[in-house]
Order: sequence, then C-alpha cells, then structure tokens
Amino acid sequence: MALPKFTRSAPIGVFDSGLGGLSVLQHIRQTLPNEALIYVADSGFAPYGDKTSAEILERSIAATDFLLNKKIKALVVACNTATAAAITHLRLHYPDLIIVGIEPGLKPASRLSKTKKIGVLATLSTIQSEKYQRLSAQLSAETSVEFIPQACVGLVDQIEKAEANADQTRLLLKKYLNPLLDANVDILVLGCTHYPFVADLIPELTSAHTPDSEPIKLIDTGKAVASQIQRMLVERDLTTSTSNGDIPRIDAYTNGNPEKLKHACTHWINIPEEKLSVFSFST
Repeated sequence: MALPKFTRSAPIGVFDSGLGGLSVLQHIRQTLPNEALIYVADSGFAPYGDKTSAEILERSIAATDFLLNKKIKALVVACNTATAAAITHLRLHYPDLIIVGIEPGLKPASRLSKTKKIGVLATLSTIQSEKYQRLSAQLSAETSVEFIPQACVGLVDQIEKAEANADQTRLLLKKYLNPLLDANVDILVLGCTHYPFVADLIPELTSAHTPDSEPIKLIDTGKAVASQIQRMLVERDLTTSTSNGDIPRIDAYTNGNPEKLKHACTHWINIPEEKLSVFSFST
C-alpha cells in the first residue's frame, strides 16, 4: 500500500485484538493530549493468544491497512501477542511509518527484583514466541534473574466480556498467581494489554502470600509506549503543536459489539461520550 504524506494534524492509530489496547490508549491520551486518536478493536477475532502466528500476522496487516486508509501518521500495536508475531513484518513493509509495539516489561522488572524471580503473566502465544524466548534468555544470562512465565488462558475472554470483577475472573487469576507466589516472585510483569484491567485484583489475591514483606510490584509498559511514540513524533516534527484547549475526539472501530467498546471507553478509561465516536467495521 502506498503511504499517504504524513501531516502533523493526522491521527495516531492504535489497534489490539479487542479492548485491552485501551489501557495503552489511555496512556497515549494522557501523554499526548492534543493528538487525535483512532482505535481499532479486532474483537471479532479475539483473543489472539490462541491463534497461530500466521493468523495473527494476517489480522495485524488487516488492522494496519484499515488505519492507513484513515491517513494515520503513526501506528501503535497495542497488543503483546501481535507485536511478537507481526511487528517485524509491519516495519519491513511500511518503513516510512512510525510503528511502536508493546512488549512485556522484562528489562525494568530485572532491574527491580530483589528475589531475582519474576513472574510473567501473558498469553500462550506471547510466551511461545521467538521474541519473548530470546529476550528472556538474554536477560537471564546477563542478570541471573529467573523469568517464570504463566500463560493465563481464558483471562482475556473474561475481560472482553466486561467481567473483570466477576468471581470466575478472580478464580482464574488466583489459579495463575499461586504458582508464581510459591516460587517467591517479587515482581509481576503484565505481559498482555488486557491485564491492567484486572490489576486492582492482584494485591487482594497476593496479600495472604506476602503478609510480612513488601507488596508485589506490577510492571505495565503502557506508559513507556506512550513516551516512545511521543519521542518519535518529536524527532520527525509530527506532533500537533497547537491547541485551542479543546480535547480532540477519539474514533473507535470494532468488528465486535459497538456498545461494549463504547462502555469500555467511557467507563474503563473515562473518555467523555461527547468526545467519542464508535463505529462498526467488517475488515
């Protein structure tokens, strides 16, 4: 696809397998309040975590092309699984486009851990990816930190159903946390952009294991992604530098349930309804 000429007033495009990327969108909105944003929730094909690499790549290309047709100036792959499976391909095929992915925060976690044992909550696809395997092995060799991955099968589905606080969600999360707590981890990496939406449950579910020690620290890389996209826009002189004080609108697209996406935008990350437009798409 021929890329459009990038302009300062063009929007930033963000896509995820579903609603999880809203946790990243929130950080981008806070870091770059003058920028127009377009969000794509590929909920009709969620979750990505149980898909093959080829299927995830196909969906990532479809979402990217959809956003390029909206004349975006930068792309954020707000999905750990899609980043692992597709970002190398996307950067090769769209070399002129700013593309920022999201990866589990293994590096910051390795610097903070005192026990040298770090739990990584992620999808099975992310854990099995070459990108994750290579990075975790490299950091373990350099720092003597042990990364203990935990595939959280079914957790994304619960969040997509807007049941983050449901009993089933708590049971699933407790099931996945217990082996990590038994291994004496002191850091938990949230290796999926959906997981920040259940982060409030973690202190409650881990407190019994750590009554006399510091609470387990959580690593969420959404803020770092927002800072990176800001740096890259500044380098290319593509930031929206003027504002009349009015917060730009956010256009959100889904091939799932539009009302569910609207509810998540307005209730999970507090986007005012008057600043939000939600559309269906069939890509």
